[in-house]
Amino acid sequence: MRITAFFVKHYQFTLVVFLMVVVVSLTTMLNMPRAEDPEISPPQYPIVVLYPGTSPKDMEELVVKPIEKKVSELENLKRVLTKIDDGVALIMVEYKYNVDVETKYQELVREINALRPELPADLYSIEVKKVTPTDVSVLQLALVSENASDERMKFYAELLKEDLEKIKSLKKVSYWGVPDQVVRVDLRLDKIAQMKIPVNYVIGSIQSEAANIPAGNIRAGTKTFNVKTSGKYKSLEEIQHTIVFSANGKIVYLKDVADVQFHYKEEKHLTRLNGHRAALVTAAQKSGENIGKTQEAYLPVIEAFEKKLPANIELVRHFDQADNVNRRLGGLGIDFLIAIGLVLITLVPLGWRASAVVMVAIPLSLGIGIVMLNAMGFSLNQLSIVGLVVALGLLVDDSIVVVENIERWLRGGHSKQFAVIEATKQIGLAVLGCTATLIIAFLPLVFMPEASGEFIRGLPMAVIFSVFASMLVSLTIVPFMASKVFKTDHNPEGNIFLRGLKKLISGSYSKLLERALKRPWLTLFIAFLLFGGSLAIIKVMGFSLFPASEKPQFLVNVNMPLQSNLEATDRMARLVEGELKKEPLIRYYTTNVGKGNPRIYYNEIPENEKPDHAQFYVQLQDGTNPAKKIELIEKLRARFLSVAGARIEVKDFEQGPQIDAPVSIRIKGDNLDTLRALAGRGEALLKSIPGAIYVKNEVDVLKSDIRLRINTEKSRALGIQTADIDRTVRLAISGIDVGKYTDENGDEFDIMVNAPRDKYATLQQFNAIFVNNAMGVPVPLSQIAQLEFETSPTTIRHLDKKRFVLLNAFTEKGVLAQNITKAFLEKTAALKMPAGYELELAGEEQSKNEAFGGSFLTVIIATVFLFIMVLILEFKTFKSTLIVLSVIPLGIIGGVLMLWATGNPMSFVAIVGFIGLAGIEVKNSILLVDFTNQLRAEGMELDQAIREAGELRFLPIVLTSLTAIGGLMPIALSSNPLISPLALVLIGGLISSTLLSRIVTPVVYKLIPPRV
Repeated sequence: MRITAFFVKHYQFTLVVFLMVVVVSLTTMLNMPRAEDPEISPPQYPIVVLYPGTSPKDMEELVVKPIEKKVSELENLKRVLTKIDDGVALIMVEYKYNVDVETKYQELVREINALRPELPADLYSIEVKKVTPTDVSVLQLALVSENASDERMKFYAELLKEDLEKIKSLKKVSYWGVPDQVVRVDLRLDKIAQMKIPVNYVIGSIQSEAANIPAGNIRAGTKTFNVKTSGKYKSLEEIQHTIVFSANGKIVYLKDVADVQFHYKEEKHLTRLNGHRAALVTAAQKSGENIGKTQEAYLPVIEAFEKKLPANIELVRHFDQADNVNRRLGGLGIDFLIAIGLVLITLVPLGWRASAVVMVAIPLSLGIGIVMLNAMGFSLNQLSIVGLVVALGLLVDDSIVVVENIERWLRGGHSKQFAVIEATKQIGLAVLGCTATLIIAFLPLVFMPEASGEFIRGLPMAVIFSVFASMLVSLTIVPFMASKVFKTDHNPEGNIFLRGLKKLISGSYSKLLERALKRPWLTLFIAFLLFGGSLAIIKVMGFSLFPASEKPQFLVNVNMPLQSNLEATDRMARLVEGELKKEPLIRYYTTNVGKGNPRIYYNEIPENEKPDHAQFYVQLQDGTNPAKKIELIEKLRARFLSVAGARIEVKDFEQGPQIDAPVSIRIKGDNLDTLRALAGRGEALLKSIPGAIYVKNEVDVLKSDIRLRINTEKSRALGIQTADIDRTVRLAISGIDVGKYTDENGDEFDIMVNAPRDKYATLQQFNAIFVNNAMGVPVPLSQIAQLEFETSPTTIRHLDKKRFVLLNAFTEKGVLAQNITKAFLEKTAALKMPAGYELELAGEEQSKNEAFGGSFLTVIIATVFLFIMVLILEFKTFKSTLIVLSVIPLGIIGGVLMLWATGNPMSFVAIVGFIGLAGIEVKNSILLVDFTNQLRAEGMELDQAIREAGELRFLPIVLTSLTAIGGLMPIALSSNPLISPLALVLIGGLISSTLLSRIVTPVVYKLIPPRV
């Protein structure tokens, strides 16, 4: 090949290229972005609406339906999924995956802003967010103290937040578990009523004085001056001296009818670390940053901050993703070195000189691969690194094949430069074809749709770039090095290891091949039986989309009886803390009462404020293996199962896209009562299936609300507007936000107008409520309204504007979600579904269908045709193409058996392995068929050519397979269930393919010999 001759003859140029690749690769590897998980940007936008005190039914009518109607008119929508709770609505708008994420976000924001005037005026907030995995906290710190005041805890939390915000690579720095201070204006409603002052006057006066409206600027001569108006409140005294009413020469100040002072907001989120009172501070990392360098930036800041703390407050850095990433990268680095060592051992038969050339080619190819990864915007993360380790076992193939062929030519007595150029030329076309087929094999993974595809994309890209780089290196740098390093006067039979390997091949393989060629149809029948048996095993194994995380951490969720208050939930949380404290394997447990733990995992979304919910983020001792973690999870599940008064779930983190639960079933329909009845029957069915745990039916219990029944005839007869009644009641119970107050330090506080009350509003509040009519005459609330209890649903869900209820379940250890779902579907006749109601699968089944359906099937079909096209171009005959492709089922046999033997189900990652395996098998088969064709073209008889090619090509194929297996072995033995199945499939497939295809491929060749 001309390119080979150029690089061999112009060695000075080649040397400069070599050095440039080394330097650029090292620089890129040190500076490229690093993160634990890949960055994905799904076109998903949660619209969060807060309307405190509103029931789900009211929220549905007043807020959700108008928003859904507006959103459904937009283009490229995939689905609109809505969840409505008390005072909160979450509308998840999902677009098709091929849209521009930023454009669609801006479009949605515009539409919601345009709709805002049509929604209730007293909505607390409506916000359109973006689902961004980089919003996951990379750092969670705890300020721990049992006796520091709330004020001091907040002061230091705020101080730490400000320090961390100065670090450029961090974002979304927040603190949790410390109630905010507000200026509370407690109106004495009875006194206001006596003085006949309308409540609206008081609220309007405070809002007017709290407003800060800039007047603009004026010109005076050659100067321009800004005009400052009254501005905001500057002190509590100013607020107290606000004039709220003036009549008949009498001025009423706010202090005359209200108490104005600082208060803490109602506690809604309690946080503790290892059972001790704590405030949490979290920070996320900006996109495209290197987490190692980010840690180098914030560690000195944290150390300096610790010195500012008083003796009674301790700072604990209990979660630092950088430590996890460094441990994982370090572990993969060790795996990489082990793999290099194993590859080196397998290269011994080639001799130390040939081994040295191949060993130089490995880091060179990987270095070019890393440079290309960085150029395409990929980071170094667990999946891209696995792709590089997988590539390690594959990219040596090209170099080994070229080196072995050069050695064979040198042993034939040719001169060094001639042997190098001609040997590379002889094998060059086969190397190009092998690389093309391998790249094509991994292409379906590159174009895999949806979040699963984007999540895993770094892995196939790392393999493709590294293998492509390997081809370039094997045709340029490897021949150049061989021309400088190889000897011409060595033993024609090779070293002692090579002679031993050849003897083994000729002693066993040759005899077996001879027998197979005599009975070709029997050979094919045995191969077909083995393949059929492996397909039968797949059904026994079952399918699991993604495995659980191997990280030494998990969650404990506590769900109290409906409408339990924060104090009751906290008492149960204390009980759970007592149990967690007994376990020596647990290092930290972070308690969150009334809210979920801040987001620390890419697919785990924290629960919003719920007084009947608590969550524990449990971290185990460093180095805890997954088996011990699972054992502890099962132990805690059994222990908490007997706890009365709460539903306590121990939940492991899951890999892959976010799902509600592995088993998730939607029942769709219109009537809430009918849906609730169907959900009850569905819940009973799920609970009856062995292996299903934590079966959850959100609508199993109706909650009780207090309805204020207004006698509108009476209220209107007295001159009272209904809106005035609602506003006064809201003021007395929840309070009304009327503005902001900024103190001399620049700290801003909300001004809340309330009725006097203790920490929480109680039924007694209603006794002190008076509503003024148009004349200012006070009327007791009890005269125009009465309280009634009524039931209402806890949650209402919509899918594309249609109501549904959700049934969720998790699975016991060793039970697949697929089997639970299948068992449920077999029993659905017992649900007796009315007309207009239907079942729909969500959870793992939905993710599987989205990942492997539709466009992915198109990509697979296109890939098959690309395979055929490349092989047709190389061999020019359909028979040669068919012979090469016949090897694919042989690898499936070993891959399936390896998964089954190690107790792994078929999974997303295993399928990735099978797709890659096809390319590797075809690559090896090309070498055999191409060489057989060359021998026949030189005039050799068919049977003799088959035997000769089989024996001569068996050595490089065995060596390449052994090096691939050696490179993959550390991943196969790793404790990470996300990546080990991939390596197991490749190793098992390589073993069966290498052994069986060396017999089956020659037999198929004999039966359908191609034209040469």
